[in-house]
Amino acid sequence: MDHAPLIETPDAASHGGPLHRDGSGWAIRASAILRRTIEVPTALILLVEIGVLFAGIVARYVFQSPLVWTDELAGILFLWLAMLGSVLAFQKGEHMRMTAVVARLSPGPKAFLEAIAVVAPLAFLALCLPPAYSFAEDESFVTTPVLEISNVWRAAAIPIGLGLMSVVAILRLVTETLPRHVIAATLTVCGTIAVLFILSSPLAPLGNLNLLIFFVGLVALIVLGAVPIAFAFGLATFGFITLTTTVPSEVVIGRLDEGMSHLILLAIPLFVFLGLLIEMTGMARAMVGFLASLLGHVRGGLHYVLVAAMYLVSGISGSKAADMAAVAPVLLPR
Repeated sequence: MDHAPLIETPDAASHGGPLHRDGSGWAIRASAILRRTIEVPTALILLVEIGVLFAGIVARYVFQSPLVWTDELAGILFLWLAMLGSVLAFQKGEHMRMTAVVARLSPGPKAFLEAIAVVAPLAFLALCLPPAYSFAEDESFVTTPVLEISNVWRAAAIPIGLGLMSVVAILRLVTETLPRHVIAATLTVCGTIAVLFILSSPLAPLGNLNLLIFFVGLVALIVLGAVPIAFAFGLATFGFITLTTTVPSEVVIGRLDEGMSHLILLAIPLFVFLGLLIEMTGMARAMVGFLASLLGHVRGGLHYVLVAAMYLVSGISGSKAADMAAVAPVLLPR
């Protein structure tokens, strides 16, 4: 028996592929141009990122002469890579979201929630754009310690990424959603924000109880509505800070920047690249085929194959990001 997925990554899976409205040809063409425009620099940034990290490792451990600028440059590139990658993921509908409820609804309510899943992130992006611009403007007065360039070259990735995601959201609404659903979703999201704004005075004295209201109740409601999980937590965080505290909204952008600034995160592109190499060379497919011949015939055999494949690939890469990059392309079609 087939069961609806609890968590789904590609949005297209919820409606069987991209749905295009009549008269939206210009938006489809604009979306395709935007995707190609972003994919090329993103791929180039990834290649440069790998080259910079490799050069830093060789200089440090082979020649015993560290290149002090590599970590700083890699951090700048990683922030751009993360923001542009988020734009591409949003355009392709690949941000993780929960569809356990939406998948069981009739076409009308399902289409409405699909519109909510785009309008809610758009609202978050619109709320974050002004503080993101202010954050980048403030960073223009800061000079990086090693490269001695303005930090705006790094901080500008956030408002540019948020702006591009806003454009992507609008294009998705034009191409994939009926006007009545867009209007209903917009009124619902704007009405909810207005109600929370009106209730800000009663909410402020509640103290830590607001944590339950925003990060349990509101997050659960948004996530069950099939809004991408990242944007659900973003909306809850922005609402909590701006409505119940005196902390400026720029803090959200600062924490976003800080969360993507940890040096250890630089390993993620390399791990994913390693996983793709394992998949491209056919090693992962050969392992999965071998395991399928051993376990595929038993009941639930595909699950055993998945666990065993992850076990084997983990012994090679040592990273779950690399494991999924290697095994997922082979097993997802099945």
